[in-house]
Amino acid sequence: MIDLRSDTLTRPTEAMRRAMARAEVGDDVYGEDPTVLALEERVAELFGHEAALFMPTGSMANVLAVRALVQPGQEVLCEASAHIARAELGAHAAYSGITMRTWFHPRGQVDLPMVRQMFAPDLGPFFVRTAALSVECTHNFAGGAVLPIEDLRDLRELATAAGATVHVDGARIWNAHVATGTPLAEYGAVADVMAVCLSKGLGAPVGSLTLGSADVIAETRVWRKRMGGGMRQVGVLAAAGLHALDHHVERLADDHAHARLLAEACGVDPEGVDTNIVVVPRSDAPDFVARAADAGVRVSMVGPTTVRLVTHLDVTREDAEKAAAALSAL
Repeated sequence: MIDLRSDTLTRPTEAMRRAMARAEVGDDVYGEDPTVLALEERVAELFGHEAALFMPTGSMANVLAVRALVQPGQEVLCEASAHIARAELGAHAAYSGITMRTWFHPRGQVDLPMVRQMFAPDLGPFFVRTAALSVECTHNFAGGAVLPIEDLRDLRELATAAGATVHVDGARIWNAHVATGTPLAEYGAVADVMAVCLSKGLGAPVGSLTLGSADVIAETRVWRKRMGGGMRQVGVLAAAGLHALDHHVERLADDHAHARLLAEACGVDPEGVDTNIVVVPRSDAPDFVARAADAGVRVSMVGPTTVRLVTHLDVTREDAEKAAAALSAL
């Protein structure tokens, strides 16, 4: 069975398992796990931020990143199909008392005129104030679309002029970096806080990080513990992240090539596939998913008429070619 449901399905490589087995560990709640500290320092430096905090999940990383910028009763603006709006189960409202308003773009892009029109300044005790703007790069439900760095810089400029802040959901920022050649530090420069994930394209079994200023991360550490995210000898997992940074970033280009191959097989223009996610319109989506499974390929339904395919570390070129042949026949 070739599994294209998500890039979260990867299993640690043997080399990654060896790195995990020999990791030096300590108690991370006390801030004493040397492998975690090394990972946090390295990722913060890659993105040009002062500090980072290791998180068990990407959703927690995003919830606590946004919470650092937006007070209860304030709002964050984001695209309508953004992960923070659609795939984190209302956690930002449930835990942080934050409201959202959204703009729509079929490719998940920044619509600067609309953002400017939607932005609500502080008008006293009458209206909800916009405290932050959030963007997702790459954009999951827009088919792994990359947001151009020029657009992100324009958004940063708008936020600064308006006295607001910027959150970047960079769960798959590594894919954007490889696809465009944009340095990670340039993505980091547009964000007051950001979240990055190790357990998707990079193939680690667990883990994300929230990045920001030293003060923000110190406060976020308290909130992580408050929400039950305090971890102990977690260096065994941080070691997987360090290994992934050393060995699994540049190979993302293979995933992107495999995604374009699958797109063509499914009648989707491969030129519109930026990274490792292919969105296929299908009026018969449930039936298509079932028939694909019968043919040995697992894909997922992300809407009543939409199927998603995601390439990843465990999908070889041979796997991609076999899946393409099977899907093309359907």
